[in-house]
Amino acid sequence: MGPVTSDLRARLADARLYLCTDSRRARGDLPEFLDAVLAAGVDIVQLREKGLEAREELQLIEVFADACRRHGRLLAVNDRADVALAAGSDVLHLGQDDLSPEGARLVVGTRLVGISAHNSQQVKEADASPADYIAIGPVFPTTGKKNPDELVGLKGVSAARAATRKPLVAIGGITRSRAKSVIEAGADSVAVISDLLSSPRQAAEEFLRLLV
Repeated sequence: MGPVTSDLRARLADARLYLCTDSRRARGDLPEFLDAVLAAGVDIVQLREKGLEAREELQLIEVFADACRRHGRLLAVNDRADVALAAGSDVLHLGQDDLSPEGARLVVGTRLVGISAHNSQQVKEADASPADYIAIGPVFPTTGKKNPDELVGLKGVSAARAATRKPLVAIGGITRSRAKSVIEAGADSVAVISDLLSSPRQAAEEFLRLLV
């Protein structure tokens, strides 16, 4: 299996807004929601769903894949290398308890691989791994996870920036009012959940004006 293509690397380097969402969006309005945020400029969309069987997850991901194809955006799969491969996603995102970046690369080949990090040691390990980008967080308090890791704050983002030259995605409680401070601390892009769920097109446009 060859290296990640230069096109995918360039699209990752240009990405500013990364949406993570779950099946709560699937109650009849998911395609409309995805069209709105992708048309407004969201660069990467990830289905962040725990506990689904692979068949159920693939069925849901197909809705995401269709929207991403139509808008020319990147599709990310969370945790599951097998599902990422089956779905033909552009990105596999890993947590600290998932398959290692080295193991994931053997499965997904030339797809982009990202990994979450929650402290300086994990950032250093991710920097030395085949991961293409690092997601640092949670930066601020968040309701997006049932058992969130300890907050890293803006100082943690700055420390992560000093420890790696890989694209750095900040995640955790990031809102429009906080986005600029996160970029100033060293993040290349932000991952957002709740602050894109109401008025998605307007919210995405406002985020992107702040992230230039």
